[in-house]
Amino acid sequence: MTIEPSFEDLLAEGAAAPVEGWAFDWLAGRATEERPPWGYARLVAARMASVDAALDVDTGGGEVLAEVPDPPRLLVATEGWPPNVLVARRVLRRVGASVVAVTPDAPLPFRDAAFDLVVSRHPVRTDWAETARVLRPGGTFLSQQIGPGTVRELSEAILGPLPPPAERHPEQAVAAARAVGLTVADLRQATLRTVFHDIAAVVWFLRKVVWTVPGFTVDRYRPQLARLHHRIRTEGPFVAHARRFLIEANRPGPPPR
Repeated sequence: MTIEPSFEDLLAEGAAAPVEGWAFDWLAGRATEERPPWGYARLVAARMASVDAALDVDTGGGEVLAEVPDPPRLLVATEGWPPNVLVARRVLRRVGASVVAVTPDAPLPFRDAAFDLVVSRHPVRTDWAETARVLRPGGTFLSQQIGPGTVRELSEAILGPLPPPAERHPEQAVAAARAVGLTVADLRQATLRTVFHDIAAVVWFLRKVVWTVPGFTVDRYRPQLARLHHRIRTEGPFVAHARRFLIEANRPGPPPR
């Protein structure tokens, strides 16, 4: 007979697991999320193979960039969270990338027109003016971004009913890109089924994806976590929906040689 772990045991497990980097391997067997249909990592790898200088903004632990099979001559990544900087520097040695620690919301520490390609997966905030500034004429910005109200069901399970999301709409990104002189070449959207099988997965996810429930701690939200644990045990896995969009924007000018 298998004895299921208690609520307290699951809380402790989810609270103790490390959350550095931007990989989600710890959730294996505990939670699943559909992948966007466009294959962001594959798109990035293809673009990297055809440019001379590239920048990855908000690289996290460098997980996506590390899989690029044919990196450009100059490859740089930025990261604003100190624990991730250490992880990214170790991970990205294999592709010869330099990792620059940055202050969130500060200007990018690079000269004008420094890069043929700028990429960013799930940026905290896109600084469109800075992105346009560091792109060479004919250069490309390619980014997979978090859409409005992503995993809203989970946020509301902890926080209660929320107002309609005011930010992260794809249309806002398009307008911001155009406002700094970029031309939007592609925009795609996807809604992705996300399933949590136990409360440990919920706790770990909320610790890692901090904007889902700002200021989350286990102690602060223990009653809400207890209700959600009971719901999972009695009704089955908790289902939410992640929202993503892919945007590609180009700086006008002749393509980089």
